[in-house]
Amino acid sequence: MLYPEELGVGLKEWDSVCEALRQGRQIVLLRKGGIHESGGEFELEFRRFLLFPTFLHQDKSMLKPEHHELFQYSGSEPTKIQIASYADVTDIVRIEDARQINAIDKYHIWTPGLIQMRLEYRPENPLYLLLVRTFNLAQPVTIDNHPAYAGCRSWVGLRQTINVKDASPAIDPATHQVYRDEIKAKIRAALREE
Repeated sequence: MLYPEELGVGLKEWDSVCEALRQGRQIVLLRKGGIHESGGEFELEFRRFLLFPTFLHQDKSMLKPEHHELFQYSGSEPTKIQIASYADVTDIVRIEDARQINAIDKYHIWTPGLIQMRLEYRPENPLYLLLVRTFNLAQPVTIDNHPAYAGCRSWVGLRQTINVKDASPAIDPATHQVYRDEIKAKIRAALREE
């Protein structure tokens, strides 16, 4: 499949998680939905998107201690946003039970408390695990943080497009495939264990 060299949509995610993805520390995202989304439920509108770092609701105590250095306190959303990466979704896994996320603990930066909070938030809506391949832009792009980007939503349409042509993978393809296979196998096995 051919993808455009310019992207104009971003997925809002904690700045610390964007950085973990950029550094190749994880290949997973958790999604349930934002207040402004249809029924509060997340919909995967795009399989390729820019990673749009947000500081709102970011909580250092919800990151494992060994990843605390990824946390940058802003106090509020900054007036400028640096876009450094984009992601391709390779797999979408509906999470049925906390055991599935617990089984892949070594593959992400979140604490068990955050996982539990995500599972319990709007329990009528499913929690999805997105496996992604992250690509780092040749040069990060700084954009103005426009009021249209504000609010509790997953997707933001940018007022400009960003060229992603010369981006490089955060993790080499072979290693990414190993992590992907291990994560999917552990999630499947978790439901069979009693």
